[in-house]
Amino acid sequence: MPELRKDPITGRWVIISSERGKRPTDFQDQRTRKLGGFCPFCAGNERTTPNETLAYRDNGEPNGPGWRLRAVPNKFPALQIEGDLNKQGEGIFDKMNGIGAHEVIIESPDHNATLASLPQKAMEEVLWAYRDRMEDLKKDTRFQYTLIFKNEGLTAGATLEHSHSQLIALPIVPIQVQEELDGCRRHYDLKERCIFCDIIRQETQGGARVVMETPLFIALAPFAPRFPFETWIMPRRHVSCYACSTDDDYRDLAAMIQNLLRKLDRALSMPPYNYVIHTSPFKEEHNDYYHWHIELMPKLTNVAGFEWGSGFYINPTPPEEAARFLREIKL
Repeated sequence: MPELRKDPITGRWVIISSERGKRPTDFQDQRTRKLGGFCPFCAGNERTTPNETLAYRDNGEPNGPGWRLRAVPNKFPALQIEGDLNKQGEGIFDKMNGIGAHEVIIESPDHNATLASLPQKAMEEVLWAYRDRMEDLKKDTRFQYTLIFKNEGLTAGATLEHSHSQLIALPIVPIQVQEELDGCRRHYDLKERCIFCDIIRQETQGGARVVMETPLFIALAPFAPRFPFETWIMPRRHVSCYACSTDDDYRDLAAMIQNLLRKLDRALSMPPYNYVIHTSPFKEEHNDYYHWHIELMPKLTNVAGFEWGSGFYINPTPPEEAARFLREIKL
């Protein structure tokens, strides 16, 4: 029988529709489509991108070859960096100028590399780049939040095949993050504990939804996942902001992300996926109630009319089954 499950943090409901019979093996035809064509992110094509905001390089001059990782402004940004917010109202409506920063983190000069195939040190540098750009953008007092995200594969929203992540610095806190913050505050006000820490303790004891563990991180299939094989990665100890992490944290996290992606590649034939990093807003980075984490979502089903109209999600694969299936994948 299908189940309605409530996310304990945001209060969002999902439908676990096991009647639809989507077993893990039913998703193994979701391959990433090749995009092809000229690639501005490849080594030697640096002149075709805006100037670097960050680069880790072995040799060479800025905005030239010799780099291991580059961050550049998005050539077609969702928001623009120049200008004032100019907040104003029109009757009951509020608006402001579309001010923000939109950047691309090019994770490797190798066009065919993926996060799963990178050397672990290179994966660590990707995580450090996220941190370095967050810390730099935090200095701009117009910004309240920086969202890091990755779209891997055409159906996940990628417009270029070369592996890259993106960040958008915003003058407001995104609504989904705000809903998490509000839910975490309510839990903390009631129990004086972080709800993510409570989830980690409970799930570690039960084990049914644990995908993998390392000394510093844990990967879980959430109790009420929106999507098949949705997985949350979070530090085992309480840390409220991504940029507050340590060298050891990034080293351990790099290994976990790569192992998880390799399991997904093997289990689901290299599925397209998205991930996002949810962290505390700049103005309250250090707190006892919120726990930064990564939400990784393979693109295996489509969001359609019911989801858009109701705010519910229909997931045909129970998280317990997805977690067990990934645990059993041998690398």
